[in-house]
Amino acid sequence: MLRHPRNMPVLDLSSRQRALVADKLFDAGNVAVGGMLFGQFLADRPFSVLLAVTGLAIWLTFFIVSVLLEGRSRP
Repeated sequence: MLRHPRNMPVLDLSSRQRALVADKLFDAGNVAVGGMLFGQFLADRPFSVLLAVTGLAIWLTFFIVSVLLEGRSRP
């Protein structure tokens, strides 16, 4: 169990709330990768590899956090 300093707010979510946050976080990751990677094909500019990699990194980060939120077990 994590120890938190006194007077430090702790967000304690129920399993249903964690599942909802994880789902919405994954949706936000999909929007990020959609805008940064696939949206470039709609733009009138050359393809940016940096922007594409950034979109994929954001998606991967959101995916990992959502999996961790979903998989967290309560005693």
